[in-house]
Amino acid sequence: MRLIGSARVLTKRADFVRASSALRASTPGFTLQARQRAEGEAEGVRVGFTCSKKVGNAVARNRAKRRLREVARAVLSEGGRPGWDYVLIGRPEATASLPFAQLLSDLSRALSRVHPEP
Repeated sequence: MRLIGSARVLTKRADFVRASSALRASTPGFTLQARQRAEGEAEGVRVGFTCSKKVGNAVARNRAKRRLREVARAVLSEGGRPGWDYVLIGRPEATASLPFAQLLSDLSRALSRVHPEP
């Protein structure tokens, strides 16, 4: 299993499907889906990335996913919670073109909405 920073990368479709029915936070650059795993499932933070053909051709989708991987590497190491799965979904035109600093702040803001402090 590949690593992004300290997080493992989701590769199985079933993990993406489970995350799709969990919590969501939308930002201008991407959509974040977050799911708390059950006891006994894998430990640590896991993250997945997806970009549909609406994002563009293969070059555009790969660029968007590269940017999402770097954002996750920077933010999830501190903001992600162990025992959670996160899926970042790219948005057409926005994910590849927004300033990187805005994507970083978008993910931090999305995580604060998914994990409100008690």
